[in-house]
Amino acid sequence: MMEFEEILFRAQQGDKKAIEQILEMFRPMLIRNALIWGVFDEDLYQEFVIETLKCIQHFKQLK
Repeated sequence: MMEFEEILFRAQQGDKKAIEQILEMFRPMLIRNALIWGVFDEDLYQEFVIETLKCIQHFKQLK
């Protein structure tokens, strides 16, 4: 499996497969946080996905 930094770099360049890989990595956390009183909220999940996509674009690695 490719290093996360490489996947992130590719995702920032618009590589759809890399973006999908990142979303897949974080899917369990996104689903867990989209539960309200134990019920999955699809709208909230979609908002989390949108925010994750924004984070991909804005992330800058500290060196």
